[in-house]
Amino acid sequence: MNFTQKHLKETAAIANLIDPERVEDMISKIAEIKKNQGRIFFIGVGGSAANASHAVNDFRKLAGIESYAPTDNIAEITARTNDEGWETVFVEWLRTSRLQSNDCLFVLSVGGGNREFNVSVNICEAIEYATALGAYVTGIVGKHESHLSKFSNSYLEIPLVNSDSVTPHAESFQEVIWHLMVSHPLLNSNATKW
Repeated sequence: MNFTQKHLKETAAIANLIDPERVEDMISKIAEIKKNQGRIFFIGVGGSAANASHAVNDFRKLAGIESYAPTDNIAEITARTNDEGWETVFVEWLRTSRLQSNDCLFVLSVGGGNREFNVSVNICEAIEYATALGAYVTGIVGKHESHLSKFSNSYLEIPLVNSDSVTPHAESFQEVIWHLMVSHPLLNSNATKW
């Protein structure tokens, strides 16, 4: 079996291993947030930051939910990194945006944050801040035992089928799952063009 065949076989296996009830529960809670005019704040770094930007578009355009990604404002992110440090960029962005208990923090991350290993501490800080305010904290991650898994209301962990492909599978399935969400009858407000 060549690499392409192996990767596609792993992708199919992951799709079959995802717990649909967990996704349905996340969708139900986001539908409540939409009904109560709450907002969604998507955070992620690296490829997950790009996914956050795309998710904002889809949740705004297709689901009609006010949504934002701090990483879309590179001037503010880099100013905060320079002046205050990388660890606090998301927390300070959320504070300025007046995150509230009827809002959602949606984490897109391969690792989900890990204080012990000093990885994505900015995500850890944001999760703790949102939790303290009573906001709904959820997300999609690729690693077991993440900060998100410890402190969120719910989350989806992308099943591990190959430890050498955690990042490409996790970031790919972030897109699969949020596209499922914005297409779901509980959230979808506007049909896609195609």
